[in-house]
Amino acid sequence: MTSKPVDLPADLASAYLALLSEREMLQAERDVVVAERDTVVAERDIAVAQAANAQAMLSDSEALIAKLELAIEKLRRELRGKRSERTARLLDQMELQLEELVMAATEDEVAAQAAAAKTASVRSFTRKRPVRKPWPEDVERKRVVIDPPGTCACCGGSRLSKLGEDVTETLEEIPRRFIVIETVREKFSCRDCEKISQAPAPFHATPRGFIGPHLLATILFDKFGMHSPLNRQSTRFKCENIALSTSTLADQVGYGTAALLPMFDLIEAHVFAAERLFGDDTTIPIQAKDKCTTGRIWTYVCDDRPYGGTAPPAAIYYASSDRRGEHPQKHLAGYGGILQSDCYNGFEPIAVAATKEVPITFAFCHAHARRKFFELADIQKSARDRKRKGKPISPIALEAVKRFDALFEIERQINGLGAAERLAARQQKSKPLFDDMHAWLKRERATLSKSSEVIEPIDYMLKRWDGFAGFLEDGRICLTNNAAERALRGIALGRRNWTFAGSQRGADRAAIMLSVITTCRLNDVDPKAWLADVFARIADLPVSRLHELLPWQWKAHKGAAIAAAA
Repeated sequence: MTSKPVDLPADLASAYLALLSEREMLQAERDVVVAERDTVVAERDIAVAQAANAQAMLSDSEALIAKLELAIEKLRRELRGKRSERTARLLDQMELQLEELVMAATEDEVAAQAAAAKTASVRSFTRKRPVRKPWPEDVERKRVVIDPPGTCACCGGSRLSKLGEDVTETLEEIPRRFIVIETVREKFSCRDCEKISQAPAPFHATPRGFIGPHLLATILFDKFGMHSPLNRQSTRFKCENIALSTSTLADQVGYGTAALLPMFDLIEAHVFAAERLFGDDTTIPIQAKDKCTTGRIWTYVCDDRPYGGTAPPAAIYYASSDRRGEHPQKHLAGYGGILQSDCYNGFEPIAVAATKEVPITFAFCHAHARRKFFELADIQKSARDRKRKGKPISPIALEAVKRFDALFEIERQINGLGAAERLAARQQKSKPLFDDMHAWLKRERATLSKSSEVIEPIDYMLKRWDGFAGFLEDGRICLTNNAAERALRGIALGRRNWTFAGSQRGADRAAIMLSVITTCRLNDVDPKAWLADVFARIADLPVSRLHELLPWQWKAHKGAAIAAAA
């Protein structure tokens, strides 16, 4: 309560004491406010940590239930024999579901530990894991002895005597042979103060892990880069006399994916900073409760190399449970450059573009348009179909394909030139051909009946002509969306191996790994070598230096190191 002017003392000493008392009251009020704020923050952190622990316990229970159900089904199969081919497929499906649940439980455990670290009263949840069997005696071993401390860590004395040693075993992979690295940390006691000194424990790529960075990189790359499910990898390891169960591999994949999230965020920022993107999507079956749903994998690629650009190429992936427009609109919410894509109108409707400061400029893919004509003009396919009384080729479609081929030939001649040079060449060579094609399509459209099959590809272009003609006004625009289609080709081929994603979280996890692996490939970097080096270094690098691990910078640093060594 502040004093009124009439209550102020007349003499200077009393006024000073009154002012001092007023300041002490204000400071006390501030301390109360700060204490209340700290209490609220602490209570919030405790609530978050408890919720994270509960989620981790729930995920662990779900994984345990799935593991027990799989064990029961296998026992039934052994007791009653093979009942049907469907039962064998059911076992494979249960194994895939188990690996997804174990990876989800591991990710929730990491989140619970991070939340508990912010509090002093909540103990983080730790999953119970089976006791690991010792490694086979015939596995090659390598003994690495860490240099012992020269002085006592307590008093600084140099009179140390060895008490013993601790050995940490790490299973590592050296191409096509396994080796257990025994990292020895010798203990020393100080003869002056009797304090024990010992070097710190070695770093593992995964918490409480026993998998070395090279082996972890192999597991992740084989699963997401070579499309080899973990149950098949486990079988392969067993054939090489290394017992690594599917749940153990899934546990390590969960940790590995979580460790790569910072790299995913950096690649994402780099991709959406580009002035032109290639966007596309493909189907991906996602396992639901009773059946597989048809989800989507979306990709956005930045690659300026064919157009004289110097920015490093990169690709980012996202997963969704369907193809509703809300998903790409969320991905592209902050983007305002050129988007090379097919004619899917869900990328950015007019209502969304009106709310953005810089809306997206769409450039449609001529390869998509040509493909629709080519299907009606495929001479070899028509020859095969005629033997089965198929339909003959369309002369209009054949002529359209020839006109497209003339445009693509011009693009091959100017490939690698800058935007200004490309635009000048297009204005001189491509524009007359494209304008003539426009007039020709409108003339042919007027003569066709409603039942003609070639009407659909013609209308596909004429209704979106401005989007297809954008390359004549901007040299940065490409004729095709092939960069995005190439980025999705591996997924389309790999679907036959992994059949489906075990859950929506599994699809999101695959999107993270595909982003880093494809970005490595675009920059001519070996994904497996990059993953191994990142897992070995990422924990020791501060956040301000994580950009050094981006594939294109990693490649430059490695090249400089090799040159210096030579």
